[in-house]
Amino acid sequence: MTTTLALPAAFSDLTPFAEQWGQATENDRSRIRWGASAADFASLYAAVMPRLPDILEELANCTLDGMDEAQTNLFNLAAAFAEAAPHHELYSGSADVPFSFAAPRFQPGHGDAASTATLLR
Repeated sequence: MTTTLALPAAFSDLTPFAEQWGQATENDRSRIRWGASAADFASLYAAVMPRLPDILEELANCTLDGMDEAQTNLFNLAAAFAEAAPHHELYSGSADVPFSFAAPRFQPGHGDAASTATLLR
């Protein structure tokens, strides 16, 4: 049996993107991003960018401490989009950042911590 990731009903069309990209930790989202192709970045961008105002409005109407599972999944998708969008907009779909050190060398201190209200404060 396959379990589908929950999103707020108005965003159910984004479920495949949330399942692929919307991981709970920065390290997990980074691993997805580092392995993405130009087509992956373009597909994510085309699906999420037009919906971004609605996504941000949905998230602005809930408290960090009060997000339910669906809202948390939407938050994780928004974080993944923010992290991935420059690869589509600026780097021609490359998972690498031109003229920079290799991205996997960057190790955030909270990289394996799930996005929570405590972490985000």
